[in-house]
Amino acid sequence: MIDQYLDFAVEEIVNLVNIPSPTGFTIQATNYIFAELKKMGYNPEKTRKGSVLCHLGGDGEGVILAAHVDTLGAMVRALKSNGRLRFTKLGGYPESYIETENCLIHTRDGKKFSGTIQMINPAVHVNGELPNTKRDDKNMEVVVDAKVFSQDDLIKLGISTGDFISLDPRLVVTEEGFIKSRHLDDKASAGLLLTLAKIVKDGLLKLKQSTYLLFTTYEEVGHGASTGIPRDVVDFISVDMGAVGDDLTTDEYKVSICAKDSAGPYDYALTTELINIAKVNNLNYAVDIYPHYGSDADVALKAGYDLRHALIGPGVAASHGYERTHREGLQNTLNLLALYVGRN
Repeated sequence: MIDQYLDFAVEEIVNLVNIPSPTGFTIQATNYIFAELKKMGYNPEKTRKGSVLCHLGGDGEGVILAAHVDTLGAMVRALKSNGRLRFTKLGGYPESYIETENCLIHTRDGKKFSGTIQMINPAVHVNGELPNTKRDDKNMEVVVDAKVFSQDDLIKLGISTGDFISLDPRLVVTEEGFIKSRHLDDKASAGLLLTLAKIVKDGLLKLKQSTYLLFTTYEEVGHGASTGIPRDVVDFISVDMGAVGDDLTTDEYKVSICAKDSAGPYDYALTTELINIAKVNNLNYAVDIYPHYGSDADVALKAGYDLRHALIGPGVAASHGYERTHREGLQNTLNLLALYVGRN
């Protein structure tokens, strides 16, 4: 049943990844999700902070499945005297991850300018100290693709401090089933939640309880799910990425079930229930601990909501960089979601 929707899931992920949505500038992505849910026949709503909430149906105590649509990015910190831009990061990543990356500068009046994030004096034939130079906002800059040589030139274009900068996702979908792109955290899971909504609306999945989808903004800066959770919700499952690396057993082909992250352990009973579902149904899964990770489920608890919380998601390699996942990881995650919210 689920397998036939995998192409739809990949299509939605591709569409979402190609919509710029750095934290604080997510309106295009949330509008897209809102429109997709309306097209399916749902009645989504937007919270004041811009998240999209949608009730899929079902009765009784509620569960919320949450993915975030905000991504890493940057903002214009200052206009430099040489016509370049100093930037400030949005979200947590090493600056080396964005060196030589193409980007778009989004002005407050709706203009877009392309550019590239470069080291200052980046030519190896000129700068012998380049390999040893620290990668940070003091030694890197945004080179705008326009004939500009001064602050005044930038101002004439309409570029200002506080404009948002989105990173080129460099999306590639391979014949072998890999998806390589920036921002799979968390647009891969956002695409899966849209797919789950379609499966329910097509009548192929009957819900065992009241079920909500929540597409949050501001997750990358730590307050995505701090508001907007309906009163009947008792369980909160973040559907985010599974990290790959070090001593972890998650990979791009598995659904990750997180037992503990930087905020502490997830709810014992809910996490165990998810593990047992994966085990009984022979899903390819892993249980791991992520010491440098935080989720919307953590944020909801810190905001004072009385909920059981859990975290699952497809394995995503090279998190917060040029990421990679696989159709099998998407499939296992979608199956676990459907098995959890659906009736036996």
